[in-house]
Formats: sequence, C-alpha cells, structure tokens
Amino acid sequence: MAKKPLILITNDDGITAKGIRTLIEVMKTIGDIVVVAPNKPQSAMGHAITINDTLYCDPFVFDPEAIHKEYSCSGTPADCVKLATQQILGRKPDICVSGINHGSNSSINVIYSGTMSAALEAGIEGIPAIGFSLLDYSEHADFEACKPFVKSITERVLQNGLPKGVVLNVNIPKLPLEGIKGTKVCRQAKAMWVEDFDKRKSPQGRDYYWLTGEFVNEDKGEDTDEWALSHGFVSIVPVQFDLTAHHAIQELTNWDLS
Repeated sequence: MAKKPLILITNDDGITAKGIRTLIEVMKTIGDIVVVAPNKPQSAMGHAITINDTLYCDPFVFDPEAIHKEYSCSGTPADCVKLATQQILGRKPDICVSGINHGSNSSINVIYSGTMSAALEAGIEGIPAIGFSLLDYSEHADFEACKPFVKSITERVLQNGLPKGVVLNVNIPKLPLEGIKGTKVCRQAKAMWVEDFDKRKSPQGRDYYWLTGEFVNEDKGEDTDEWALSHGFVSIVPVQFDLTAHHAIQELTNWDLS
C-alpha cells in the first residue's frame, strides 16, 4: 500500500474560516493532513513575519471527532509555515496548500496576499506549494465549485512536482461548477489598484484614514489570469520568489556607478 502524502494546510483568513474548512475536507481525501493557521484574520499581510512579539501556537479543536491535528497560531501566514516545518511536523511535508482564500489573489493582489505568502514561504523552504483563492469575499461564500479543481491540481503537483523556486497561484471564478469552463495556465495580468484615503474625524476629534480604491486592469492580453477568470476559467499562474529583474541587469552594468 502506497504511503499517503503529508499535507500542510494553512491560510490567512483564520483557522475557522469556511475556506480553510473546505480545503481540509478536500485534502483529507488525498493524504495525511496537519493544519497550522492564524488564530484571527491576517489578510493582506504580505510576507510579514513576527520578530518583535511573542509567538504562540496552540492545539486547536474544530471537530472533536477529527483524527488529524490542528494548531492555532498567533502570527502571520508565513509564521505558520515556519513553525510547522521547524517545530511541529518533524519533517518537510510533501506539499503545502494555502487557502481557500475569501477573495481574489490574481494579478497584483499576489504581492499583498497572506494566502500566497504562506505558499511562497513553503516554496522558499523547498516544499511544493499552492495558494487557492475564490473570487468571493463573503464570509459565507459557497466553495463547492472549488473542490474538484483543488483536488485535481493538488494531485497533479504531488505526481509531477514543481520547477525549482516556483509555486502556484490558483484563482477560481465565482460560478457554479457547471459554469466553469476549465483551467488555464497563464501569466499575471499587468493591473493595479488606484487608491485613495478617505479622511475622517473620530468622535474625539482626531483625524483618521480609511483606504479605498478601484482595481484597474489595462492589460488586454488573452493569456492573463484576469482574462481567464472573466471568461469562466480557473487561472493557474506559476509564481517565483526570485524578484530579480534579470532583463535589467545588462542595462545597469552599462551605467557608470563608480
């Protein structure tokens, strides 16, 4: 009998979020799981780690009848992966899956994403990793349509591995299963948030600010994650944590920097 893979599960919406409970449900059909996730929402934390505060990671019981282990962490998604690999698991997991995020992590959102920071941290540690997101920000989002895609993509990564230094950013459109046309491997769209700060005044008379913004996609390419999602496909973007702009190296070497 083949040995089951060890799967590390985490997220950024918190250990009780509906998305991670769906991810746990799917992963239990694939392998042995351990959950290490934040004890509260940590959305848009990017790759933050805890260095100036105490870090706690306690056993957590969501389902008293569950046979797998879960841990609730006071830190960020990246902290969760670090603690899991260095203190809890005793060995590297065969794969790390993060999510399912409540909301999009396509295009430029990948930079800010706590979901993807956990996947990237796993990738840095040499663990195949996937971040999953559903384009629905609702606390009560319906994740049923995600399940077959989450399962099949995870199984393919376990079978084939990933290129060195690469993790997957998977976004799923908010559609019923019969409305999703399939998957597309694509690139990150060149888009951005045009932001503003709404200046307000507290009852005590102190100024404060509320971030607002509009997502603007000026990328007309039909090979992007935004195009795929708007046309009913699950987008799969290979992401790397080497941020070197290799194409700019030659130009900079021609500068007089002495």
